[in-house]
Amino acid sequence: MCPWKRNIRVDGRAQSIDPAREDRPCLAPHAPALWLPFSSSPFSLGLAVEAAAPRRARARPSLWTRNRPGPSNCDGVEFDSTFDAVQKVVFEPYGCTIETCHGSQSASGGLDLSPDVAWENLHDVPSSGSGDLRILPGSARRSVLYQKLAAATLGEPTLGSPMPIGRKPLSENDLSLVQWWIYGGAPKAGVVLDALEFVPGCLPDAEPIEIKPLAKPAAGEGIQFEMPIFDLPAGLELERCFATYFDVCDQVPTELQDAAGETFPFGARELRMDPGSHHLILWLASVAADQPDDPSFGEWTCASGPPAGERCEPMDLAACGEGSCVSQAVDSFACIGYGPSAGGGGPGRVAIGGAQQAQDFVQYPEGVYGRIPCRGVHYWNPHTFNLTTEEQTVHARLNYYFPEADKQQYFIRGGLTGPIFIAAGQAPFTKETYCATETFPRGTRLFGLSSHTHKHGERFWITGPGGDLLYENFVYNDPNEEVFDPPLEYDSADPAERTVEFCATYNNGVNDDGTPNVDLVTRSSRVPASASAEGSFGACVPIACVNDGMVGETCNGDDDDASCDSSPGAGDENCDAC
Repeated sequence: MCPWKRNIRVDGRAQSIDPAREDRPCLAPHAPALWLPFSSSPFSLGLAVEAAAPRRARARPSLWTRNRPGPSNCDGVEFDSTFDAVQKVVFEPYGCTIETCHGSQSASGGLDLSPDVAWENLHDVPSSGSGDLRILPGSARRSVLYQKLAAATLGEPTLGSPMPIGRKPLSENDLSLVQWWIYGGAPKAGVVLDALEFVPGCLPDAEPIEIKPLAKPAAGEGIQFEMPIFDLPAGLELERCFATYFDVCDQVPTELQDAAGETFPFGARELRMDPGSHHLILWLASVAADQPDDPSFGEWTCASGPPAGERCEPMDLAACGEGSCVSQAVDSFACIGYGPSAGGGGPGRVAIGGAQQAQDFVQYPEGVYGRIPCRGVHYWNPHTFNLTTEEQTVHARLNYYFPEADKQQYFIRGGLTGPIFIAAGQAPFTKETYCATETFPRGTRLFGLSSHTHKHGERFWITGPGGDLLYENFVYNDPNEEVFDPPLEYDSADPAERTVEFCATYNNGVNDDGTPNVDLVTRSSRVPASASAEGSFGACVPIACVNDGMVGETCNGDDDDASCDSSPGAGDENCDAC
């Protein structure tokens, strides 16, 4: 057992917690972060590694308060789509389409960015220089186009020359337009909501976007798990949990199987999901692989295909044709309490994949690998929102890529294991900083850091044993991923030399000048039902007023609006801040 230690303090005040002790092997730490509701823990930490260089990115645009004017009330430039805006705001004004650059005659590097062919020459097309994709749908960091443009604007490293050559770099706003268009799948038609605030004009009303499906790994190179599709009504946010049975053991090469033939190794994993995802977690259920018929799962039915809606046998993988046999779905935060209970009172599931954004790619350092079962029961835990006026069918796929048989040297183990639960229920209209320490076991090799603070996390940072800053992030919903190559080594016999401190500043409704912000504070009326479900950490009981003249005054629950009246009987009450 590794001697993991955890100490927490809040603005200098000591706090103690007594986490359940467990066996934690001590090499190559890594764990996916858990996702917390807006009113719960201010931060959590996961260790991850990213193949590309760490990014500098603007915060993901706010989708909740954004004005989305349509052509009917537009008093400026009108664009047919987000890509039309990219063409007319970036490619043309910055000289990318002139004949000496990427015009139809010269087409430098074999790339013609003329309006009628630009998208076809970019989307999922290999670069003539590196062979990497000019645009990889969903990932700006792995797209050559973005890398070239960001190199000029932000000074980020790139192969070859930054773009545009011999002309002024893109403004950060215009670079963000390209970044978020790619993040939204880089569609030729339609409106990418994440990119909307960077468009200097008007766009049509947004419709749901289905991203190009993530291709399955070639036979013998990996495995794909596909989430059963579900429909998300217009204007709705939800987080739900449902189960599927899986058996991919026959897809694992013999030389990669364990002795029992029940697990497979992976050295990289990738997620691609339709735009509108807050997160997707893939859980491995603790239920026995041959017992997915526990009554707690409810009725199993086909999620798609000709027999959609019909009852099915979960272990019959052909029961639904090309579709999936899925358990009864429930609104649930992080699948807490879902399915049969685990022996010994455990959580009943362990996270094996997913991400806090719709697209993600994780490549472990050479020699580092993970291993998960090739048959069993998955819990799918998508948290999605549909901000369009039409129903959306939600798709998601996760790939696990096999390592070479002789490149399995270091088994990836538990690290900073997800969330540190502190400050749940921080008072409305306050800002505080929380810190915790973690002592690594001797022999730890730290190869990556990332973070997840949810909506109210303003800043997250980690310092090493000597006080050096190891990691810092200011963007709660698009965090940096810091990679250490070679990994940081923690071999000292002195625990102090193996202890890191991580901190977060958590803002629950305070403007820069210290005044209250009723749009930033956690609001009972805005917490999704799934986050308030029994057993979750998102229950929100309002204790402060948000109406004019009474902001910050004390009240007691949703039924105590009268305490927020600006004068007796005024009827302008609103007890809503948590």
